[in-house]
Amino acid sequence: MELTELPKEDDLKYSKKLMISAIKEFNLKNYAMSQQIIDDIEPSFKATHYDSYMSMCLALRGILLYIDDKNNYENALSLLDDAEYLAKYADNHDAKTFVEYILGCIYEMEHNLRLAELHLQNAKNLAFKSDNLNILDKINEVFEKLSSISKGLLSNKRDPLVALVKIGQTVSAERDVDVLLRVIAEETKSAIQADRCTVFLYDKDRNELWSKVALGIENSELRFSADKGLAAHCVKTGETINIKDAYNDSRFNPDVDKSTGYKTKTILCMPIKNLQQKIIGAFQVLNKLDGYFTTEDEDLLVAIGSSAGIALENAQLFKTQQKMLEEQKVVFESFIETLAASIDARDKITSGHSTRVRMYSSLIAKAMNMTERQVAIIEKAATLHDIGKIGIRDSVLQKEGRLTDEEYKHIQSHVELTHDILQKIHMSDDFKKVTEIACSHHEKFDGSGYYRKLSGLDIPLGGRILAVADVFDAITSKRHYRDKMPIFKVMNILIGDSGTHFDGDIVKVFMGLPCDKIIEVFLTENHLEMKKEDKTFLSQYTMNDLHDTMALDPETLTDIQQNFISLFNTYYYGHEIISKGYLE
Repeated sequence: MELTELPKEDDLKYSKKLMISAIKEFNLKNYAMSQQIIDDIEPSFKATHYDSYMSMCLALRGILLYIDDKNNYENALSLLDDAEYLAKYADNHDAKTFVEYILGCIYEMEHNLRLAELHLQNAKNLAFKSDNLNILDKINEVFEKLSSISKGLLSNKRDPLVALVKIGQTVSAERDVDVLLRVIAEETKSAIQADRCTVFLYDKDRNELWSKVALGIENSELRFSADKGLAAHCVKTGETINIKDAYNDSRFNPDVDKSTGYKTKTILCMPIKNLQQKIIGAFQVLNKLDGYFTTEDEDLLVAIGSSAGIALENAQLFKTQQKMLEEQKVVFESFIETLAASIDARDKITSGHSTRVRMYSSLIAKAMNMTERQVAIIEKAATLHDIGKIGIRDSVLQKEGRLTDEEYKHIQSHVELTHDILQKIHMSDDFKKVTEIACSHHEKFDGSGYYRKLSGLDIPLGGRILAVADVFDAITSKRHYRDKMPIFKVMNILIGDSGTHFDGDIVKVFMGLPCDKIIEVFLTENHLEMKKEDKTFLSQYTMNDLHDTMALDPETLTDIQQNFISLFNTYYYGHEIISKGYLE
């Protein structure tokens, strides 16, 4: 992503207004117009990582896909799943409300009344919390429609085949075990016309049954020994249990009823099997709404269990794989940190350089509204950008004073060594980008850098970011042969070398960073923190503001301007901080 690809702030404001228009057009059933608006504005939200608005785009796209062709049900739910994730990630009430509303609408059109009511009620609750009452009229409108539909459906028995298809559609794309347990229980309860349903999974390692669904009670995790209870008996024996009068059956334990106040009358328990016919859990369905559980109910539960068992096992496998990937990620991150630490161990005076370059690079990338993944790639490249210095002689690496031409040429070779070292690691596509970025931090925008003499936009964007971060940290840090350079001179170098050494657009982004963020990186060297009031004050100003203020005639500075410069310099020159009492 280049800087030129990012929409302007005015464009984003316009896109947000269009998003509201797209929702209005959808509510007016102008579906083609709503779709056209989404097509126009979605790229700008995607490019700038506006997760809340991107969530609403995906939600609208999902229901419009479904309206266009009901056979797109699964693809529509997949889009809604992504929309729900983004809404939660952005922690935006409006986005969460809208996604729940759209889910309710889809399930209502599918005549899946219980799930429609569930999502619409969630939407209503969220709307009240965020004071967004505009959507409540629409939610209530759908609720009223549901009410009239449900009266007609409840007067007729549900077709078991239709129920089975609905359940299969609902669970096929779901990968979250907790959500899957809730959905299967809700759908089973509806299909069999029961008052409650709980779906238990068998934890073989702990010999326990567990669930996060207990409809009608509280949605908290239930765990108990797999040696007790009717569900446990089903798991151990593979038998189906159909009880017509719970309190006259010796196998029923009334203690749960006593503790909850619920009155169990009829019970249907059945094991859940996977594709290999191994038992992985059990259904426990309570209180048939109109009499007793029949053999037809048992047959339907067997059919439900077949698809539910496969879906649950797949979800559990997915969860296990995700856990393994997270563990591998932790190991990989530790490996990278260890490699960077090996450089710090070679030269204590430059210790922390790679960490600070990573922090500066991250600030720049985030200010450019890069995606989380792009930022992570740049951060890894920054951490490893000097790994090639492992191959540089101590006499050169730690030399105090000016290097000879031969020594300078030798130390320049660390960039190519970085490339050679990193490319030997078994790499994903992302890590290949890390290698390219890490070994291009000494390239210059005019082509006079090293080691490949790249220029302009041929230098990876991450490499151009690292170039600014690397030089800034190098000249604002103490070295063997000199102290920190005055910050005004540092900023003049960055600005003056824009277009030759540096990409001018990257320098502009850096100079637009808040002063408190830059100081926080400085302070990692001393493991100190800013006073809260100083952070609040400095957060109001950017590095551009600092440069412009320092460029003024000292005699003309106001008290606030003098305090601004003095406070920044006090934190910049860390050795003065404690003696002057600026830190707690």
